[in-house]
Amino acid sequence: MPTPVLQALHIRPVKSLGGSSPVTAAVEPWGLAGDRRWMLIDTTAKVVTQRQHARLALAFAEQSQDGGLRLSAPGTEPLTVTVPEPAATVPAEIFGTTVEAVPAGEAADAWFSAYLGEAVRLVHLDDPARRRPIDPVHALPGETVNFADGYPLLVTSVSSLDALNSLIARGDHPDEGPLPMDRFRPTVVVEGTDPWDEDHWGRLAIGEVTFRVAKPCARCVVTTTDQATARRGREPLRTLARHRLIGKKMVFGQNLVPEGTGAIRVGDPVRILDRRPSSARSSAQPSVRPSA
Repeated sequence: MPTPVLQALHIRPVKSLGGSSPVTAAVEPWGLAGDRRWMLIDTTAKVVTQRQHARLALAFAEQSQDGGLRLSAPGTEPLTVTVPEPAATVPAEIFGTTVEAVPAGEAADAWFSAYLGEAVRLVHLDDPARRRPIDPVHALPGETVNFADGYPLLVTSVSSLDALNSLIARGDHPDEGPLPMDRFRPTVVVEGTDPWDEDHWGRLAIGEVTFRVAKPCARCVVTTTDQATARRGREPLRTLARHRLIGKKMVFGQNLVPEGTGAIRVGDPVRILDRRPSSARSSAQPSVRPSA
């Protein structure tokens, strides 16, 4: 089989919004440079994502060279947001963990609140190196993450998406497929592998940067949201529940932690450096159930 390659890169400056797909990206210890350094919180300081507001799929954030944002969404005037001074922070709760973040300001808060019809605030992660450690169950000492769900990068493969779409086509709701890769909101996409081969990866290199595979990525309702229309369906969760379970978690893709820094580029070779030993592989291998 030919050497797998990096097929796509995706950077989303604001958690749960759309972003860009550059040809090159810098890998930092906590994720791709510029990825998920901003997020929304509600009046109780809890994170706000597409889980609560599917309309966030239709909003986009472009990052400027100085780290600021240009926000756009249907029915709204674009807004430019500058990086706030890290003079004062507020607590922001993201999936049970409280992180100190810097408020973006009243203009950004008003823009998002008007768009969502609910009072929200935009906050910025000023210092990823010390603000948010990775879950210690799957981390090494000192590893941190941006405002991603839990880990610096998420890798998916084109072949696994093709295999999943084949399962959807044979399932109860074939009209909902085939699904595009943006349903899974990865940061890096690989092509040229066997379907589900990523289940067995332990370490890999993309170009000259190496990564440790932390754990499979459990999927949620966001994957059922059409990123072009914000409409929700039943797939892929219905099919993942039948064919891709680890315990009670529906999985697709793998969470990555960088072992170094550097630039990665679309077209870079992807080398699998280590595979999980047989005992770990069998415990991590999703159950495969026949279609009902």
